[in-house]
Amino acid sequence: MPAVLRICVLAAALSQAGCGEGAWNNPYAGDGDGNVLYSSFSERPKHFDPARSYSSNEYALLGQVVEPVLHYHYLKRPYELQPLTAEAMPSVTHFDADGRVVRDAAAAATTAYEIEIRPGIRYQPHPAFARLPDGGYRYRPIAGVQLDDVYELADFTETGSRELRAADYAYQIKRLADPALHSPIASILARHIVGFTELRARLIEARKTLAPGAWLDLREFGMEGVTVLGPYRYRVTVRGGYPQFIYWLAMPFFAPIPWEADAFHSQPGFEERNLTLNWYPVGTGAYMLTENNPNLRMVLKRNPHFRADHYPVEGEDGDAARGLLKDAGARLPFIDQVIYSLEKENIPYWNKFLQGYYDSSGINSDSFDQAVQLGQGGEFELTDEMRGHGIRLSITYATSIYYTGFNMLDPVVGGDSERARKLRLALSIAMDTGEFISIFQNGRGVAAQGPLPPGIFGYRTGEAGVNRRVYDWRDGRIVRKPLAEARRLLAEAGYKDGIDRETGKPLVLHFDSTGIGPDAKSWLNWMRKQFAKLDVQLVVRNTDYNRFQDKLLKGTAQIFRLGWNADYPDPENFFFLFYGPNAKVLNQGANASNYRNPRFDRLFEEMRGLPNSPQRLGLIDEMNEVLRHDAPWIWGFHPKSFILHHEWLGNAKPNLMSHNGLKYLRLDAAQRARRRDEWNRPHIGPVVVLGGVLAVFLMPAVAIVRRRRRETVL
Repeated sequence: MPAVLRICVLAAALSQAGCGEGAWNNPYAGDGDGNVLYSSFSERPKHFDPARSYSSNEYALLGQVVEPVLHYHYLKRPYELQPLTAEAMPSVTHFDADGRVVRDAAAAATTAYEIEIRPGIRYQPHPAFARLPDGGYRYRPIAGVQLDDVYELADFTETGSRELRAADYAYQIKRLADPALHSPIASILARHIVGFTELRARLIEARKTLAPGAWLDLREFGMEGVTVLGPYRYRVTVRGGYPQFIYWLAMPFFAPIPWEADAFHSQPGFEERNLTLNWYPVGTGAYMLTENNPNLRMVLKRNPHFRADHYPVEGEDGDAARGLLKDAGARLPFIDQVIYSLEKENIPYWNKFLQGYYDSSGINSDSFDQAVQLGQGGEFELTDEMRGHGIRLSITYATSIYYTGFNMLDPVVGGDSERARKLRLALSIAMDTGEFISIFQNGRGVAAQGPLPPGIFGYRTGEAGVNRRVYDWRDGRIVRKPLAEARRLLAEAGYKDGIDRETGKPLVLHFDSTGIGPDAKSWLNWMRKQFAKLDVQLVVRNTDYNRFQDKLLKGTAQIFRLGWNADYPDPENFFFLFYGPNAKVLNQGANASNYRNPRFDRLFEEMRGLPNSPQRLGLIDEMNEVLRHDAPWIWGFHPKSFILHHEWLGNAKPNLMSHNGLKYLRLDAAQRARRRDEWNRPHIGPVVVLGGVLAVFLMPAVAIVRRRRRETVL
């Protein structure tokens, strides 16, 4: 075929291809376009073992797989606890020191929570349950040679299942006490669950007799405060009248772990292949994690053994009008599969959302003006472009705080000396949180005056809520103190004009961060400028997330930035971030600043056991003043959450307490496919024109080549 003709044929073929079905840029072409939800992640989740997992990016997947006995109603606000695997809410009984029942929680020496779970709930298919014809376990014990061709959990060809039992919940609570697992809430539970500390000590001794990495069967160990009362009933006993314990029962920490899975994943050679509960959680939830490739994607698939569960039949005012009750009573889940793809950069992620390749999205600073505008009444609303795409906007205040923390063990910024305290306060004034919210959050947030966010009991608005150490109340609004006040404090701390008066050298501080990419570079530069206002040099030490967590655990970070999302809607869940026994270095707890103040600890211990009342509010005000005086954090901001959804995603309502929300979502996959084709139709006209032009220019050359060939033959 002559070259010119080949070019013309190719151009025609391209033209026909452009009229075919399916977008050429579809990143999921191999996955089809069925009942699949598409989402993303930017950092590898570190822990999927419910004994260790404690991050929002981990809960996003883990919460779909494992099920504690309680959860939060998907639609109702304020947040309302309700049974999940339990038959009913736990029965709560208070006892005095002599074992007599008392009605007043404040007078209780112990409190018993009795929980009955529903029969007939089954675990997802898993090789830990696979059996041989003689009743033995198919993959336990397993010889090393059998692992030669095993690289992921799916490589085990046989699976099994069994019914959920109360003993599985008891087994997991014992795992929380196992020092080998380093549960981040072990120090908290040790103060509350009866017998927790004693079991922990026995497990330490028992592990001394085991080979490194060998499985320890926790069924052989009892715990005084955890009693299995029958196949479907168990009791947990806590000290005092700790009312927040019921919230813990809705967290993945208290999800069941079958002993078979613990034994299966603890076998030799499994950890080297990432065949652990940290990598592949096992549960009774609506979905199961079938693919875990943190360098590419993670996949959740519908659990074929999931029980009959149904969409809520009631919600809060306005939910019916917003179409959130159309599926009332329908069986869950609606979606068959969820694919999370690795996206490290915001711009590619945002473009894929606009192309229809992600079903929902947050809004970063670069895309904010494209997505949202201020209405005539000063409210946020979607731009015409977004409305033209059929995109919907959900706005809610997050029960969260982002803050800059000081390591109180550090010799420069830490400790309770006046020198260190005034240094921390000077930096707190210099860092203009309002400017950060304006530049990097597009106004989506409110400057924090303490740890409690809006919506949590004890949060105060107006003049009553002002942090007088950093702000003033002027003309009915909060105003940050002038920079001159920060310079005065810095000089009193011994660092006038940023020079250490003891050494005569410039003050250099270190900020540990996981920030990567252009967005992180911008706000890190902003951070340097904030410190430079006081002539203080800030050195940024960037690292990956796991290394950053290791620094916090060892106490080698000096200044850092973290966020905290409420585990449950109670002020105790924020104030315990400052409770001395929860220190990160001391007990691997949630107190990342390693802050310790005996007065604060006493107030905290009194406050946490009280119901919401004027007495409790007074204690909260006093605790806030202690923290504002000591300044272990630079109080950052409470974010306002903006979530965008494509019109084909139904039942989307932000729930900041719930971890199992995927099962409520519904997709119109056919509508999504149509919109993708419409938005991603290839424009191949220029290619055809270019091919024609190229053919015209090549014709003389082809004629010359053909003439020379004839001359050569002659």
